[in-house]
Amino acid sequence: MYACSKNEDEVTPEEKKITFSVPANFPTPVYNFEDNKLSNAGFALGKKLFYEARLSADKSVSCGSCHQQFAAFTQLDHKVSHGVNNCQGKRNTPPLFNLAWQKAFFWDGGVKNIETSPLNAITDACEMGTDIQTIVAFLKNTAPYPDLFKQAFGSTEINSQLILKSISQFTAVLVSGNSKYDKVMRKESGVSFTSAELAGYNLFKEKCTSCHAEPFFTDFSYRSNGLDLVSTDEGRSHITGVASDFGKFRVPTLRNIEYTSPYMHDGRFYSLDEVLEHYNSGVKASANLDVQLKNGILLNTTEKEQIKAFLKTLTDNEFIKNTLYSES
Repeated sequence: MYACSKNEDEVTPEEKKITFSVPANFPTPVYNFEDNKLSNAGFALGKKLFYEARLSADKSVSCGSCHQQFAAFTQLDHKVSHGVNNCQGKRNTPPLFNLAWQKAFFWDGGVKNIETSPLNAITDACEMGTDIQTIVAFLKNTAPYPDLFKQAFGSTEINSQLILKSISQFTAVLVSGNSKYDKVMRKESGVSFTSAELAGYNLFKEKCTSCHAEPFFTDFSYRSNGLDLVSTDEGRSHITGVASDFGKFRVPTLRNIEYTSPYMHDGRFYSLDEVLEHYNSGVKASANLDVQLKNGILLNTTEKEQIKAFLKTLTDNEFIKNTLYSES
């Protein structure tokens, strides 16, 4: 994620040159910083805004409140997002990483640009519960923000566009591509799957990659995966207005899945065992059920354990523990 001239253990986070790096086993990203030149000052400002709780209506919730680094930037143990005044949203908080490869955001794909995606959290009554102009006014009158904007963009001017660009300099750099799986795919020396992990990988390729395609472990499509839909959440059809999209949600990435519990758009499952059993025996028929799940995904006990062993190779501990991304 960064390059520097000193030895790694001699360099402070402030001295590291922030760069955007594409892992060797990843394709070309969608977002490329052409119109938002990445800099140390811009990244630092975006990170500070990401963790700034005073931007919310009751000054208690930041982006980092729902996107916690130790949980791969999702919200640990919360079925749905928790916002201002202890308000509960209706969907599970998605993890934040590899966003530069996404063309749409959120469970329903309702936002098409990484730079505008924070507006949803800012304005949602159950998240930050405020508006961008209130935030602009706060930042203009609160030190050290005018100086930080000058360092990042060359002027003390603060407006909505620069706020969103700076946050994107932080979130777009959140690249997770150094798990054991990645090292095996890149044929790095001394790294290989165990027999259980390899068996799980082969099973995964046979049964799961039609939706959870490598290397992102999502194909970014919207599908109905056979939940009972006890909620009134329309899913993708809320955005498109198309009946055939009812109950469809974006296929989530399985990267760092070991740390992103609970699972599904409504956070109904707290363990991988529950998720695998859903596909084994719990898929409910519906008009929009994905054709790949018509008969479920039959798995015996051994196969479940093998797939879990493989899924844990998708954990990127270096990303989760990288102090460059931590609140400071």
